Amino acid sequence: MLAMQYSFVLPADYDMAIIRQRITEKGHLLDHFPGLRFKAYLSADRRGARLPTRHNLYAPFYLWNHGDGMNAFLGSSSFAGVTQAFGWPEVKLWSVWHADVSPEAPNAICASRDITTIPPYTDLDALRQQESDAAQKDMAVGALAAVSAYDPTHWTLVRFRLWGELRPERIREDRQLYEVGHVSMPQQAQATHTSP
Repeated sequence: MLAMQYSFVLPADYDMAIIRQRITEKGHLLDHFPGLRFKAYLSADRRGARLPTRHNLYAPFYLWNHGDGMNAFLGSSSFAGVTQAFGWPEVKLWSVWHADVSPEAPNAICASRDITTIPPYTDLDALRQQESDAAQKDMAVGALAAVSAYDPTHWTLVRFRLWGELRPERIREDRQLYEVGHVSMPQQAQATHTSP
């Protein structure tokens, strides 16, 4: 499995209602995309009162079952439309260590994302177990999805969570919070749990 995200930093005075409208109009287009576990349509509004953020962002997050689905999407007219609207993004990829996805994930209203550096000579098996335990703990306290993944090229770790309610206790200086406009989840009919 692969986790993927690209992010567009929008001008400070950008009307984020444009992003919310875009999500409303186009969010359903990936509801049946092959190979997609879920796509969370995420935004952050620096003028919004609900979730503090430094930047206006449009930053969708994807969980792919395999690389074929990701490749099909990146070669599609859907991705071409995004690049024509916002520019050519840097696409971040992580190999998934752990993913829990509840059938209730489409009800998410906010998301949290942490990216941290994995120090040299880290015991990766131990870290993977810690991340699995942390994901399960977050699911037990209300997360609708919990993904932990790593990038061995830049040695970064991503922790991504979907939440069904605002979680003010999740606010932290080094954590990005997002509003969720839509979640496409082709396998919505069943709960899934994977530890590859």
